[in-house]
Amino acid sequence: MAENGTVVTEFILMGFQMQAELQMGLFFVFLVLYLITMGGNLGMIMLIQSDACLQTPMYFFLSHLSFLDIGYSSVIVPQLLESLHTDKMVITYECCVTQFFFFTLCASTECLLLAVMAYDRYVAVCNPLLYATAMTPQTCLGLVAGAYAGGMLNSVIRTGCTFSISFCKSNYVDFFFCDLPPLLKLACSETRLRERVIYLLAFLVITTSISVILISYLFIIWAILKIHTVDGKTQTFFTCASHMTVVALFFGTLIFIYLKGNMGKSLREDKIVSVFYTVVIPMLNPIIYSLRNKKVKEALKKALERMRVPK
Repeated sequence: MAENGTVVTEFILMGFQMQAELQMGLFFVFLVLYLITMGGNLGMIMLIQSDACLQTPMYFFLSHLSFLDIGYSSVIVPQLLESLHTDKMVITYECCVTQFFFFTLCASTECLLLAVMAYDRYVAVCNPLLYATAMTPQTCLGLVAGAYAGGMLNSVIRTGCTFSISFCKSNYVDFFFCDLPPLLKLACSETRLRERVIYLLAFLVITTSISVILISYLFIIWAILKIHTVDGKTQTFFTCASHMTVVALFFGTLIFIYLKGNMGKSLREDKIVSVFYTVVIPMLNPIIYSLRNKKVKEALKKALERMRVPK
């Protein structure tokens, strides 16, 4: 344990404190979920790259969503699996900073990318005749680059503010990865100004993304209501259903963790919700898009048929 006046060089992640039998059971659960996550998202990326029918802006954005899901899941889960399997709970200060930075980068970028995807659906539904002109490859690349740039800026500032704090109360982190609420509990220096900057950035990223999504879907709903046929309304709705599901799951958990009033005061509750958005949601996203998307299912069927053809 770190004492006052000493420099923390490593942290001890307390993770999920439980009996050895339950811990091994949890290890296998997380391992299976992680393998499904990697297989599903890598499969989605490869499917989009290999099928000509999926070479559209929507699937270009979806491939980046899968890439980000792989990213922030891989930043957290392998280290969690190691600690569950070997009881090695020590993480160096540098590794903690790295984990914090890349997790923030992937999560922030995903927020902004989901907003970009909502805008793409707005253009497709509300201005279908101008879609090809508005969503050119250059425009799509620029929108994705903007999402990554915004995520990078947020990550640099958030990481700098967090790790400029002096940690001397303890080096025991009551969490399963280096996240903001448990790290703040270890601070022995004044943190109010840094916390305000961090929370303001989180508020701006989340509220900006949600605002773009809500405005886009208000226009989409208005356009759907003006469609006269039931089949037309249903078809248009289902082009957006997968994205709406992903948005609800992702932002629901982020808001619970980062914008709730008692942030960091109930770490046991935070652990459960954090498992959901670091382990479960990255696994669900490709499943949601493949189950609800006719083009993805057709592309997957063609890919499987090609695999069955003997050489």
